[in-house]
Amino acid sequence: MRADATRNLDAVLQTGARLLANDPSTSIAAIATEAGVDRRTVYRRFATREALMAGVYAAKLDACEDACEQARLTEAPVTVALHQYAEGIITASRKWPVDLGRATDETAVARLRQLLLRLDAFLVRAVREGVIRPGLPDRWARTLLTHLTTMAAHEMPELTAAQGADMVTHSLLTGVGADAPQSPAPTPTPPPAASASASAQPKDARAQPHSTHRPKPAPRTTS
Repeated sequence: MRADATRNLDAVLQTGARLLANDPSTSIAAIATEAGVDRRTVYRRFATREALMAGVYAAKLDACEDACEQARLTEAPVTVALHQYAEGIITASRKWPVDLGRATDETAVARLRQLLLRLDAFLVRAVREGVIRPGLPDRWARTLLTHLTTMAAHEMPELTAAQGADMVTHSLLTGVGADAPQSPAPTPTPPPAASASASAQPKDARAQPHSTHRPKPAPRTTS
């Protein structure tokens, strides 16, 4: 692919990611205009908006997979890998601000599943090496990490990716790190005590509060 064609494709995909994240109904023509590319060029590459969206998802998955590789999740020290991962994911999310959870293409769904498995394996390693405390609910640390990186990427634009990664790492380890203070388990709330009047009722009356049984009236006598 020629250099100018590569630049055009990247411009279309990035513009598409930004516009479609805000409005999934944005037309290809609007995306082409915003990207400064002839719409006929875009239509030759992407026949439908769905095809363009699939290209955007693929580009974000490429960036996320690269972030995992750069972080060296299986061999770098856990805290170093965590910071590098967060910085890479924040950068990828800002460049491609689409939700991968909305992808329906089978290839994209399979790639996302593999990414999550890699992240889960890394967090298991973090527990094993004493960085994250054991006994957390399933997927708790991964869900927390995902929310923190999303918040840093999209709700804290004033932070650089490195600053955001600092905050993500600190927040995660302060919350679920092995040295973080642990909250006591919640104490079950006892059931309310029965009132004195209720306890004085016969057992059968309490068991059937809405019984419609009525005693039969005494037969009338004629004089």
